[in-house]
Amino acid sequence: MDSQTQQKLAELEQKIDAIYVSVEKTRRYFLGTLIVTAIAFLLPLVGLLLAIPSLLSTYSDISNLSI
Repeated sequence: MDSQTQQKLAELEQKIDAIYVSVEKTRRYFLGTLIVTAIAFLLPLVGLLLAIPSLLSTYSDISNLSI
């Protein structure tokens, strides 16, 4: 291989390394977004699962008093 080809290969390798770093940052960003979204969705869901039985028992106690 001549020096020009080796130089082009070195440039391409640098560009590929830069792309890899960028892709890894993007992957971490999307993973963080996924985790935050899952937490923001699941916490209220768990809260509702715990609160609904309490609310229903309170409602049924009130409805029994008015009869």
